[in-house]
Amino acid sequence: MTVPGRRWIQHWDPEDETFWKETGERVARRNLFFSVLSEHIGFSVWTLWSVLVLFMGPEYGLTPADKFLLTSVVTLVGAVVRVPYTFAVAVFGGRNWTIVSAGLLLVPTVAAFAVMEPGTSFSTFLLVGLLAGIGGGNFASSMTNINAFFPLRKKGWALGLNAGGGNIGVPVIQLTALAIIGAGGGPRVLLGIYIPLILVAAVLAACFMDNLSSVKNDTGAAKDAARDGHTWIMAVLYIGTFGSFIGYSFAFGQVLQTQFGRTPLQAAYLTFIGPLLGSLIRPLGGRLADRYGGARITLWNFVAMAAATAVLVAASMAKSLALFVAVFVVLFVLSGLGNGSTFKMIPGIFQNKALARGLTGEEAVAYGRRLSGASMGLIGAVGALGGVGINLAFRQSFLSVGSGTGAFVAFLAYYAVCFAVTWAVYLRRPAVRTPDGPANTAEAKSRLSYAEV
Repeated sequence: MTVPGRRWIQHWDPEDETFWKETGERVARRNLFFSVLSEHIGFSVWTLWSVLVLFMGPEYGLTPADKFLLTSVVTLVGAVVRVPYTFAVAVFGGRNWTIVSAGLLLVPTVAAFAVMEPGTSFSTFLLVGLLAGIGGGNFASSMTNINAFFPLRKKGWALGLNAGGGNIGVPVIQLTALAIIGAGGGPRVLLGIYIPLILVAAVLAACFMDNLSSVKNDTGAAKDAARDGHTWIMAVLYIGTFGSFIGYSFAFGQVLQTQFGRTPLQAAYLTFIGPLLGSLIRPLGGRLADRYGGARITLWNFVAMAAATAVLVAASMAKSLALFVAVFVVLFVLSGLGNGSTFKMIPGIFQNKALARGLTGEEAVAYGRRLSGASMGLIGAVGALGGVGINLAFRQSFLSVGSGTGAFVAFLAYYAVCFAVTWAVYLRRPAVRTPDGPANTAEAKSRLSYAEV
């Protein structure tokens, strides 16, 4: 039921199959579509500076280290604002906050349009870059909102599609920049294209999205999610997947220019491929996690990411551009796959915790939805900090040894840590001793069930 003129849905029970088939699915898909649109523009604005730095030649007076620092600052702000953006959904409603968050994207875009010219100071670029970071927050509020619309059995697909549609904003803005550079245009042309698109996204959200009363005014869920150890364990894993995706998206073009001497146009021809494939495959990661269990997919994905990184180290040392680009694209694909599988794990983990507490039916569903929605913002924020770490690691590696090899060795070690954590927490089968009978057996089953999340 919706209150006329206000777009507030009072009753929402997607786990009820009759409700889902008759009403829920249609409404959820509509909200998903327009949420993806807004989040897509948000990602484009957030990663705007990964493209703008390609336009910034010697006349801008910035060193490679300056550019890595600039993109690190943008990534950092995008990570931090994910926390308040997550809880804004509970305060204002999903539809209402989507309108506001889309409109706020005008601020960094117009600011960049105003200052993007040679002679602007580095400190001014840093300040405007800080503003662009708000585009990273749209992901958190969008994921929290869409999580509430879909039943548990559909969350992997829905969250993967929502996030993948947002992530694809990265290669889209890179492709747009490629076309503009190829046509001899400047950065202000790129910015001028996105200003009207932001307005369109805000208007469409106002016209076609809904708020759910069931997720309003529950900001206390943030404290409960922050106290749960699984929130921080999943944040560590998400650093490895999404941190890699966003960090590499910002850094790839700069690495090609700095280490392999590519021109801006040559770099632009290559930088969009990895983010594009990584974005497109994210829903598949969620779908595979729905079918085989997110923990299993995540575990083997980290094995593959570590192997790809080892090859990157060899390619970097051998200065083989062809091998470097090919394996970097593979790493992007794996990061996208892992993004989908890790986010599918989150609602499953909290649903299992609800069952372990003895909750059943709608009560268990409400508990899982409440904590998983709140935890997604925290996990997304910490995960995005991985992108900051990647850009700072590249900056230090180039300052120290003149290439990205040292950074890749550090990334390889981190993927090994993520593999170990995934196996130890979610897949390791503990020895079951039951001197006290059924109670310990039940506890063991609860622990084992995490393998299915």
